[in-house]
Amino acid sequence: MRIVWFRQDLRCQDHPALSEAAQKGEVLPLYILNDTHPGKWVMGEASRLWLHHSLKALSDSFNGHLAFYKGDPLNILPQLIKETGAEGVYWNRCYEPWAITRDKKLKEHLKKEGLDVQSFNGSLLWEPWETTKGDGTPYKVFTPFYKTSCLKGEPPRTPLPKPTLTCAPLPPSSLTLNAIDLLPKKPWGKEVFSGWEPGEAGAEKRWEIFLKEGLKGYKVGRDLPAQAHVSRLSPHLHFGEISPHQLWADVSKIEEGHDTNHFLSELGWREFSHNLLYHFPSLPEKNLQEKFDRFQWKKDPKLLKAWQTGHTGYPFVDAGMRELYATGYMHNRMRMVVGSFLVKNLLLHWHEGEAWFWDCLFDADLANNSASWQWIGGCGADAAPYFRIFNPITQGEKFDPQGDYTRKYVPELAKLSDKYLFRPWEAPEEILEQAGIVLGKDYPLPIVDLKASREEALAAFERIKEK
Repeated sequence: MRIVWFRQDLRCQDHPALSEAAQKGEVLPLYILNDTHPGKWVMGEASRLWLHHSLKALSDSFNGHLAFYKGDPLNILPQLIKETGAEGVYWNRCYEPWAITRDKKLKEHLKKEGLDVQSFNGSLLWEPWETTKGDGTPYKVFTPFYKTSCLKGEPPRTPLPKPTLTCAPLPPSSLTLNAIDLLPKKPWGKEVFSGWEPGEAGAEKRWEIFLKEGLKGYKVGRDLPAQAHVSRLSPHLHFGEISPHQLWADVSKIEEGHDTNHFLSELGWREFSHNLLYHFPSLPEKNLQEKFDRFQWKKDPKLLKAWQTGHTGYPFVDAGMRELYATGYMHNRMRMVVGSFLVKNLLLHWHEGEAWFWDCLFDADLANNSASWQWIGGCGADAAPYFRIFNPITQGEKFDPQGDYTRKYVPELAKLSDKYLFRPWEAPEEILEQAGIVLGKDYPLPIVDLKASREEALAAFERIKEK
């Protein structure tokens, strides 16, 4: 009997560890909730909520034969092997720094005990050590990484079919899903699942809908938050409910065009982020561009709270932040807009945004979250230049021209005309009265001046350039 240790691969289709173990005999599927690793990166509330429901779906697919434990895998797995008499442990690799260290230590220990221990690639199209430059150093710019290492390298493997397997009986020490205590204690989350279906079946449904309704027009439509041209697969991908190999294979069968090429390049961005985390394990905490260590960030709890809750006085920013809290998700265009506003208009550290997203996003992923916040902050790899500052007024007018997205999440402005929707402070009193809005009461006045805050940010950037 082999133990298959599930982590961020909560599926049966295209699961290398499960497929290999199924060929050796009985399988004991296992999940260990590990809140013991060092550092601050214990799962946030949204991730825990999603994980609970995803594990329920995975357990159902094994007819309840998924064993649950809570604690340090370095202690739990050796004890479980003694209890069950397992001959080996198989898993798919994770790429967070602490996971790499732990898994290496665990593999060495179990192999010394004479166990069959194997790890596989179930999460990435290419291993990070396979996509380096010719001299063995990692890429820091996306385009050559994607065009050279991805498109011109070995193509991704063919997805594996769902294996036929026999599950071993649950060991007596196994806990229940409820006993590992994932569900949030606060009321948040009761209605947040509207439109979401965690688990492998939900991921496959989401993917089928996107292929039929969203892929055509994706390149342009993905920038319009009111339209259904994004896949919304990021939580499913993070928890491994669907394999990137399946996505790549399915899209590669479709006639090549701007939309298919752009979607594949977005999978490439995901690979790039994981490569950065693998080669630069301090990515979540340290600026890749060291000159930003001298940047003079502000500390202002009131400004931060206004941003977190969607009360900045800039409707397009507020719509994005409210979408995040209401749904556990934020459209990609909005992530760039709200990120730029936090870092470059409020001059608050990108760590503040990173931490809030970590707690609120269903798709909170260490590699994607860290790389993306460094990108928007101008301090990371292939980063947007610091002087590129998104204007939330013009961004709203360009990407939400009818205001459908903004009015959905900022309903107090629903009756305001398109002309003033993204700049309500400019509306004449009679227009505000007709819309039933008293600024400062029904909707906040802007918490910063866009022009002045932009100039302040650019001046701060010039200071770190001069040193």
